[in-house]
Amino acid sequence: MTRVAVLGAGAWGTSIAVVLAGRLDVTLWARDAAQADAIARTRRNQRYLKGIEIPAAVKVSADFPAQADLFMAATPVAGLREIAGRLKKTSPLVWLCKGFEQGSGLLPHQLVEQERCGALSGPSFADEVARGLPCALTLAARDAAFARDTAALLHGGRMRVYYSADLVGVEVGGAVKNVMAIAAGISDGLGLGFNARAALITRGLAEIARLGAALGGSADTIFGLTGAGDLILTATGDLSRNRRVGLQLSQGMPLPKILHDLGHVAEGVHSAREVAKLAKARNIEMPVTDAVNAVLEGKLTPKAAVEQLLARDPKQER
Repeated sequence: MTRVAVLGAGAWGTSIAVVLAGRLDVTLWARDAAQADAIARTRRNQRYLKGIEIPAAVKVSADFPAQADLFMAATPVAGLREIAGRLKKTSPLVWLCKGFEQGSGLLPHQLVEQERCGALSGPSFADEVARGLPCALTLAARDAAFARDTAALLHGGRMRVYYSADLVGVEVGGAVKNVMAIAAGISDGLGLGFNARAALITRGLAEIARLGAALGGSADTIFGLTGAGDLILTATGDLSRNRRVGLQLSQGMPLPKILHDLGHVAEGVHSAREVAKLAKARNIEMPVTDAVNAVLEGKLTPKAAVEQLLARDPKQER
């Protein structure tokens, strides 16, 4: 049986381990030994994925797996570089994180040196996936054969997995949609209505498309599962961490308290500054991103950011 090592016992790592356990030999690695022991004993991840039973077939360990047919990095972007560095360059690696590395502004694929590697992305709340609800994802890799074969390996049950060779497009969509979800949360928190939310999602998608094209991504990818699909989910779904950040910002809650209470990583908070910097460096117009970044940095209140967007001059839609 194919051996899969899931590196990271957060919500998404635990969820993917649960889903794959019925078909593959799965090991779930937790960095914290106490957490690994608790999960192994109770078959629950009470901290990150409450109410989900972890099958007995999932092996849980705090010992970093030495060997596997596929490694799946389920850490935040901030932890990917270190995880990849612990693996051999010949080890096949797929990452589940979405965002830009804080400080460097690099996408996940720029942080790894593995010869066979790629991203698994798409609209997927961990809780729903773990409960066996249907979802569709995309496995993207520059090596088209690796993308195809790995998608076929992970595909099954109620998790449909497509494949793509547009790794950049998939990663840009997954990263920037988190920033737009914060914007949507702010809009909804201020009570601006469904019309405003729809406008934000649409214009946000336009910003994702512009940045994706500038970095070499395909428009087909941006308007697919990992772009439009993930954006719609994250901007509207109540399980979205980034949307929750926007909702609470709109109520005047300080960002440090929001992040502390959240208990999970909200990648959009870390990515917003890097996206804004990248857009400015490449002369790409991204006003929604700029507004979100200004709010996160405390330069504008949520209401002022909305007014700034509304006050922009009329122009041709594109």
